[in-house]
Amino acid sequence: MARKRAQGVVGLIVSMASVFAGLDPTAYKPHALHDSERMWTETNCYIDLWIEVLSTLKLPPEAMLGFTVTQDFEGDQFTFFKVPLDDLEALYGIRCTELAIYDKIQHHIAGQIGRGRLCLVEMDSFYMPDTQGVGYRREHGKTTVAINRLNMAGRELDYFHNSGFFRLSGEDFDGLFQLHLGEEDLPFLPYTEFAKFPENVPGEAAIRETSRQLLAFHFRRRPVANPIRAFAAVFPAQVEAVAERPFGFFHKYAFNTLRQLGANFELAGSHLDWLSGEFSETAGEARRISEVAKSVQFQLARAVTRKKFEPLKTALDPAADAWDSMMGLLEQKL
Repeated sequence: MARKRAQGVVGLIVSMASVFAGLDPTAYKPHALHDSERMWTETNCYIDLWIEVLSTLKLPPEAMLGFTVTQDFEGDQFTFFKVPLDDLEALYGIRCTELAIYDKIQHHIAGQIGRGRLCLVEMDSFYMPDTQGVGYRREHGKTTVAINRLNMAGRELDYFHNSGFFRLSGEDFDGLFQLHLGEEDLPFLPYTEFAKFPENVPGEAAIRETSRQLLAFHFRRRPVANPIRAFAAVFPAQVEAVAERPFGFFHKYAFNTLRQLGANFELAGSHLDWLSGEFSETAGEARRISEVAKSVQFQLARAVTRKKFEPLKTALDPAADAWDSMMGLLEQKL
């Protein structure tokens, strides 16, 4: 009986080799939120892959972005913004939760793909060729991917990552799943979530109504004090310390401060545009924050190179003013 059950599971896995059938990395077109004309074509690995997954499901990713108004300055970084899992369920009926890993990770992934579920796995970008020039074969870094297709026999993987959909194989596949580990080595047990999709998704009108309700909910959870002013107060001193580190550290600092700030509020602007025209002025303030963050990132690079930090003291003032204006406008509307 046990053998029959095991064979049944294997048969199910074989019959469903991918979550989204027919998805081809070579012909894949990213969603408009990842258009090359945007100020931040990529934001962070988690929100970027959800944008692409929702787009593949033919659902509007703009609807989930109300939570961006809660971003705060955490002292050493801006909040690494991630869509709350409760919002995904409320908006789209998608249930996402942690997947316990007690066996080889690839066995769990294959089993979930066989059930039509998408696994989101923290992986090492060292083995991911889509990070060429940044992490691939250069340094080890934690990043999250969503795995659509797993071919163990062919050592091949199709996955959502950042702003696109990619394929890797061979030695990269072996490295990603740590297949070089021996029996005496500690097992590879990465943090993993899995998404269960509903049989029927809500219509656009229902999604829009829920999205507006969530925006009001998250607005009540916004920072008490202006987070950009809090950042501006320590920014020059932080940059002066960054300038004493190897130059590669600059990129990590910029990613976790100015990029998270700018990308967050560019997405906030897109969310407000998508909701309705009544938020157009508010969306403009959100984009102003994003524009300033982009400009200041260039100033940051010059400051680190030249070791001149005085201009940074007031560089973020326009963004801080825009945050005050944005929140004031939202309070009137909501």
